[in-house]
Amino acid sequence: MPSPQIRPLDLADDTTAAAVHRIGRAAYAVEARLIGFDGIPALRESLAEMRARARELNWLGAVSEGGELAGFLAWEDEADGGVCMDRLCVEPAWFRRGIASLLLRHALAEVFPGRAVEVTTGAANAPAVTLYERLGFTRGPDFSPAPGLTMASFRTRPQDPS
Repeated sequence: MPSPQIRPLDLADDTTAAAVHRIGRAAYAVEARLIGFDGIPALRESLAEMRARARELNWLGAVSEGGELAGFLAWEDEADGGVCMDRLCVEPAWFRRGIASLLLRHALAEVFPGRAVEVTTGAANAPAVTLYERLGFTRGPDFSPAPGLTMASFRTRPQDPS
């Protein structure tokens, strides 16, 4: 089976926005079970709320040969030139097929090469923690934004342009 193609997503498009919303909720439901915390904000976000937030973000999707959205990555460009990843979600039917790695490798190499990238995930989300560590992110301090929730922070360092 050929790898999905990476392409920008336009969340002004109703079909795209609905697919992103559906996939995000499904992926965050799995993460909620993994980390034992069901208060993930995106899990309760309405389609309208997600679309309002979407205007502040950049979006890439992994799209199958048949046109199915397999996963997506959203990020915000920081004033200091860095990148803050907001979401990296894979449709559960596409789990364990390298979609998250494909999206993240593409973004690191093609979209924001050499820039510092920050991301957080539930500390107990072993698949995400493993992904970030495998792709060269350095784990920073854990923190607890809500009772019963421990988050892990990760960062890449900007590469020397020489």
